[in-house]
Amino acid sequence: MIDLSVNLAGIKLKNPLILASGILGLDTASLKRVVRGGVGAVTMKSLTAEPRQGHPNPILVEFEGGFMNAVGYANKGIEVGIKEFGQWNEEVPLIGSIVAGSAHEFAQLAEKIQTIPIRALEIVLSCPHTPGYGLLAGQGTSKATAKITKAVRKKTKLPLIVKLSPSVQDIGNIAKAAEEEGADAINMGNTLGPGMKIDIERASPILSFKIGGMSGPAIKPITIRSVYDLYQAVKIPIIATGGLKSGADVIEAIMAGATAVGIGTGIYYRGINIFKKVCREMEKWLVAHSYKNLLSLRGLAHNS
Repeated sequence: MIDLSVNLAGIKLKNPLILASGILGLDTASLKRVVRGGVGAVTMKSLTAEPRQGHPNPILVEFEGGFMNAVGYANKGIEVGIKEFGQWNEEVPLIGSIVAGSAHEFAQLAEKIQTIPIRALEIVLSCPHTPGYGLLAGQGTSKATAKITKAVRKKTKLPLIVKLSPSVQDIGNIAKAAEEEGADAINMGNTLGPGMKIDIERASPILSFKIGGMSGPAIKPITIRSVYDLYQAVKIPIIATGGLKSGADVIEAIMAGATAVGIGTGIYYRGINIFKKVCREMEKWLVAHSYKNLLSLRGLAHNS
């Protein structure tokens, strides 16, 4: 019998597939639809201290290999989020996600969000298109990552996931900084970029913020390479996120060193039941290649 279960920082998942933050994570009703689609864990949309409207439309544009978005962390804020997700009672683990402009604010949010029955906490340091947050707040460095991780670690005993950017050059040392300050896992990563698409009829960038983070199949090779590098740099589990939408994609990421895989844009391409489809594809491949579980594949590409 094929075993797709994985252990992510002490959390048992029935399969390695996680709904990425920002996708269908605005409310419990949406997340429950994803649960019915066969996911291993779900991540709520990242919450900020105060409600945010985000960037004005248009915030999303398709390009040849995926999408660019500049949502700007539109959300109803931590207080509304606590009310919305406070009664979560599904067996599928819920991962909380927060974003802030400073280590102090991250720590405050980490303390507040624990009134929700989350099984792990994700801190996002990697947005490429929102002033005051992520890369545009200077959080994509080893020093900033260490400072924020340390501040949050003091406020929670939950498994702590640090979400890093594939757009930085020093990814291994940044991940090490997170690990040394108490991170239990690395989410690799966020949208790539930023990029831009111009409407040649208007001679103007299409997105209202002009630039946006790239997601979709085009960024998968960057995700795989980043995971490969991180597997050599840290000992904590890695979540591969970015451009993965098939069983073969997930197996490739696990061979690069991932323990779990985040899926977001893939829902657009394959529907909300993508998680069941990917699990069937993984099972079929494992049977054909005489493997009984995913653990046997983890980091296998490093042996070549």
